[in-house]
Amino acid sequence: MALLTHLLACAFGMGSWVAINGLWVELPLLVTVLPEQWYLPSYITIIIQMANVGPLFVTLMNRFRPGLLKEVAVIYVIVSVGVLACLLLAFLWNHTSLIAGTSHSIPFLILTFFLALVDCTSSVTFLPFMMQLQPQYTSTFFIGEGLSGLIPSLIALGQGSGISSCTNVSYEVNITTGNETTESTILKLETTYLPPNFSTLIFFLLMTAMMLTCLLAFFFLTQQPKVWELSQQHLFPSNIVLNSFDQILDEGADSQLSRGCSWPKDPKGPGDILPQKVSYSLTQLTLIYLLVGWVSALTNGVLPSVQSYSCLPYGHTTYHLAATLSSMANPLACIVAMFLPSRSLTLMVILTVAGTGFGAYNMAIAVMSPCPLLQQSQWGDAIIVLSWVLFTGTLSYMKVMAGVILRSRSRSALVWYGVLEQLGSLLGALLMFPLVNVYGFFKSADYCSLQCPA
Repeated sequence: MALLTHLLACAFGMGSWVAINGLWVELPLLVTVLPEQWYLPSYITIIIQMANVGPLFVTLMNRFRPGLLKEVAVIYVIVSVGVLACLLLAFLWNHTSLIAGTSHSIPFLILTFFLALVDCTSSVTFLPFMMQLQPQYTSTFFIGEGLSGLIPSLIALGQGSGISSCTNVSYEVNITTGNETTESTILKLETTYLPPNFSTLIFFLLMTAMMLTCLLAFFFLTQQPKVWELSQQHLFPSNIVLNSFDQILDEGADSQLSRGCSWPKDPKGPGDILPQKVSYSLTQLTLIYLLVGWVSALTNGVLPSVQSYSCLPYGHTTYHLAATLSSMANPLACIVAMFLPSRSLTLMVILTVAGTGFGAYNMAIAVMSPCPLLQQSQWGDAIIVLSWVLFTGTLSYMKVMAGVILRSRSRSALVWYGVLEQLGSLLGALLMFPLVNVYGFFKSADYCSLQCPA
């Protein structure tokens, strides 16, 4: 029974961000079909930020009308919406509509908003529900969250989405000289997209199946016995503890978890002696929050908007590898952090500087598009893919470190972590959207027909 519950918790966590992660790794194929083309990543970035209205609504309701929203009902609703949105996306993703004479993939963008709404809202509903179960299942839930990025990446690698080659295409043209017109044949290099191993329809149906698995896992988890005495539980080694529940009780009815429950405030015996918290000064905490805001702006707003511009000049195969491998780096970094946690502020700053350096290189390449450095060299392909992987991996590990530090303090510290994370993401998206879509600061071009200096 315990093994089955672990599998259910993992499957439940897997549904938290699987839909949006699936969209990101499918982008190399989507940009070749949808009319937004290279602009598509910036559209998705701003849509995800708009979808934060979901967790904002849930948070405000829990704050000002505690107990009105039933947690289990909310999760049933959002996961069901995710299943339906994924299913509709499988059949409607390439439908377009004319707006002001320009073709746009309206069904895709609308369904993307609902998927983002589901995933963003899961951040404030899934974990509180898991806290009602036996404490050992919470770590399994986090592993499932990591798999929500890893599994779509592996599926996209198997699909081979967006891979292309350059082929000579012949055209018949009429050449007029004086009064004489002759026909001539010219050859032109054009991009030919290789068919994926399976279609986008199948990919989104697989995402639908994963969301449906999450829904079924949640149903069976609701049948498990609840545990209400979870004042503190070790989720990481090195005496890092979760203090949320005592804080919830102290702060009143901020969450429906505390209704009708008896929460112990003090340890009840020698085995429950609490480890001493590590104290941080106001300056150190301010530094942590600033780093969280900065890193979130880079990873969730600024760099995702220009990934196509930094990778596509090297070819669609490079873009495919960069998108999928960098998406895999995120959950792998989180899993590593679970087993090798660190609370060193020095290491946090070093990782932030290193990740910012990789991000600066990616941005510089995007600015140079469509003729970046080492374009005709395999070294250029390898460096840009590696840069994206290291950018995502280092900054993902840094954010986990910040969460570990703040988790050992109080619930309010984690709340401010979430606020700074969303604020940074929003500012990054708002900064990049006009640069990409309004002012045309970044240039796109067909890889096979580029006229770049040697």
